[in-house]
Amino acid sequence: MKNPKIGLALGSGGARGFSHLGVIKVLEENGVPIDFIAGSSMGALIGTLYGAGQQVDHLYQLAKTFKRKYFLDFTVPKMGFIQGNRIKDYIQLFTYNKKLEAFHIPVGIVATNLYTGKKKVFTEGSPAEAVRASISIPGFFVPAQIGDELYIDGGVIDRVPVSVAKEMGADIVIAVDCSHFIVNTDIQSIYDVMLQSIDIMQDELVNYIGVDADVMLIPDVSNYSSRAYTNIMEIVEAGEKEAKQKLNQIFQCIEIWKEKKK
Repeated sequence: MKNPKIGLALGSGGARGFSHLGVIKVLEENGVPIDFIAGSSMGALIGTLYGAGQQVDHLYQLAKTFKRKYFLDFTVPKMGFIQGNRIKDYIQLFTYNKKLEAFHIPVGIVATNLYTGKKKVFTEGSPAEAVRASISIPGFFVPAQIGDELYIDGGVIDRVPVSVAKEMGADIVIAVDCSHFIVNTDIQSIYDVMLQSIDIMQDELVNYIGVDADVMLIPDVSNYSSRAYTNIMEIVEAGEKEAKQKLNQIFQCIEIWKEKKK
C-alpha cells in the first residue's frame, strides 16, 4: 500500500525553535518518515541541518553547546547590527558544504524579499546563504543579499510554512509552532523591542489567516525567552513532550489518508 509523503513545517521562534529538535527525534524514533521540510527562521536552521544529513544525536550535542556568540559578528549599524558571516560559516560547516538540491531530505527555506515584500522559497543553491536570509531579523541582522535582491526573516511573511511543505509535495503536513506571542514586560534593549514587535505582528498574521496543517504541534515553551540561548535542553524536551502527545493523532492521520487511497 502506498504511504503518504509527510512534510514537516518548522516555524520561527528564536531560541524556542530548538523545540523542533525534540519533535524530530520523537518522529524518527517512532518511525514517522520525514519526506520534506519547510522552515522559517530558526525552523529553517534546524531543518537545514537535519535535511543535510546530521544525525539527531549529533544535533542534540550541537544544541547543548550552542552559544549566541556563534552569530554575533557586529558591524557598523547601517541596516543592522550583525553582519551574519559567522552564522553562515557555521551552517556551511554543518551541512557538509552540500547544495540544497543534494540534501538527504528536500528542504524549502523561507525568506522575505525586502524589495518586493514577497515570499521566497529556496530549494536550490547554498543552504548557508538561504538560512542566513531566513534568520535575518529586521534591524538586528543586516539583510542578506543574494543576487540583486535583499532578504529578511522568513517569519515576517510565513511564520509556519505549511503551504510550502504542501507545494513541495507533502500529502500530510505536521506543523510546529513555537513562537506564540505572550505578554512580556522585560524589554531592556533595542533587540528586545525588535523581537517583541515581530512576535506581535506574526501572531496577528497567524490569527488572521490561520495555519492549515493536518497536525499542529505547539510545544509549551512560553516560559522561555526567544532571545536568550539558555535552558536549551529544556526547550528541546518541550518539543519531545508535545510530539509524544500528538503521536496518536499523527498515526490516525496517516491511516485516514491510506483508507481514502484504497
